[in-house]
Amino acid sequence: MSSAGAASKTLVTTAASSAAAARAVPARRRRRRRVGAVGANPVARMVAFVLATVWLVIVLFPIYYMVLASFRTQGEYLSGNPWLPVGGLSLSSYGTVFSATGLGTDFRNSALITLATIIVVVLFSLGAAYRIVRRGSRFAAVSFRLILFGLAVPIQAIIIPIFIFCVKLHIYDSLLAVVLAASASLIAVAVLLMVNYLRAIPRELFDAMSVDGAGEWTTFTRLVWPLARPVLGVVSIFAGLGAWNNFLIPLILTQSNSNTVLPVGLFRVASTSEYGIDVPVVMGAVLLSVLPLVLLYIGMRRQFVAGLGGLAIR
Repeated sequence: MSSAGAASKTLVTTAASSAAAARAVPARRRRRRRVGAVGANPVARMVAFVLATVWLVIVLFPIYYMVLASFRTQGEYLSGNPWLPVGGLSLSSYGTVFSATGLGTDFRNSALITLATIIVVVLFSLGAAYRIVRRGSRFAAVSFRLILFGLAVPIQAIIIPIFIFCVKLHIYDSLLAVVLAASASLIAVAVLLMVNYLRAIPRELFDAMSVDGAGEWTTFTRLVWPLARPVLGVVSIFAGLGAWNNFLIPLILTQSNSNTVLPVGLFRVASTSEYGIDVPVVMGAVLLSVLPLVLLYIGMRRQFVAGLGGLAIR
């Protein structure tokens, strides 16, 4: 019995070793193919590196010009070489941006509108997508089609009805009107992204939550919200860009200087006779307007990449 047991044990060990070797061989082959694919064509790698470097220079070139010009005075900019750093750095253009041009108030208004728009778009689109995906009723399907109909209607075509609507509601020339109009223009795309993402969540997860006695709100907060974080990052960046860079809606729905937003303020700075030719002031204002978008992307870059990857797979 002992010899039979030893033989059986030897056979099991041999079989396990053979299976492990069989699994290891394809892995080694895959590694060889991967290394071979990367290093097989050095010419292709060199061409890709050169093209990537050229593209990086094209992207960074205007940013370098704006940064360099913003730290000069108007006299230094006109007399010196605009592409080479000559002399010391001056912060006078940034002081002019916040004091003489009134862009400090415009910056604050844009920040408030962008934050409020992101909150409204994210909450509404996620809630609507959750009901559309979970219900699957005829009403939910019709509602989804009506929301998607907004993709075919540009905001420029309905800006006059929106203006009349805001006047009738007595919210004209207020930040609330800009937030509502900007959110409405972004909802259709946000709901489309949310629905496509939530449809990929396995039904078994919802059934398991129901078996455990979880209600709709518990399922939404403990299942849907955590799983939807990648697409929430995509929608947040999309809504933030749309609200921060929006020019038409604030131009039509506001008129007082206290409710002016940054794009309208930049247009005012660039077009007025006092600052129209002051290139350092204009460049400083443009750089300050870009910084919040860069910070938004840096803060949500992982969710953005994960959300784009998930949407591409779906």
